[in-house]
Amino acid sequence: MNDRRERRLENLVEATDENTKSGAIDAAADFYIKMRGETTAVPTGAIEQLMERADETGSVTAEEVAEILHTDELPVAARTTWRVGLGAEEVADR
Repeated sequence: MNDRRERRLENLVEATDENTKSGAIDAAADFYIKMRGETTAVPTGAIEQLMERADETGSVTAEEVAEILHTDELPVAARTTWRVGLGAEEVADR
């Protein structure tokens, strides 16, 4: 284990909110498999699903991206807000 790998592992523990290095490695590996796909367990990864959706529809909303990329290891959510005019009293969520 060199210094660069040790720092990377410490960053991974922090990024995954895991308490142990082994837990962080497991979470990162699970996430990678779900994103990449092309395995027996996950034939179609989330990245491929996202690309297919964009190709089929011509565009993808933030909510659709969040729905496709969400995993237990890295929860993803999106909320779009908008308002009209500088003095708008309410911000509408959609």
